[in-house]
Amino acid sequence: MAVGAVLLVAVLVISNAPASEAALTCSQVVSNLRPCVSYLVSGSGKPPAACCSGVVALASAASSSADKKTACECIKSTAKSVNPKPQLAQSLPANCGISLPFPVSPNTDCSKVG
Repeated sequence: MAVGAVLLVAVLVISNAPASEAALTCSQVVSNLRPCVSYLVSGSGKPPAACCSGVVALASAASSSADKKTACECIKSTAKSVNPKPQLAQSLPANCGISLPFPVSPNTDCSKVG
């Protein structure tokens, strides 16, 4: 995915918080964010509804610290193959109606997510 998607997931994952073993898989993360890739790379304006649905689903699924770290690492890893527009990545949470307690950034340290 895109760095923006990585950041988005990291942000979404960091915003909810119980603790347990990771139940979330990288394939689930990718599946939820797949509708956002085209938007993050070459879109403008509001993200598509399917993208926001995926973002919201991912935020709900990443309920534990382990899930959040898994999502963050998966997004960072997958983002290396895509070059998203930074401003779209940064505004994706707000554009999808999710508020985060930190900025979306490619410098997110996944080890501190949770």
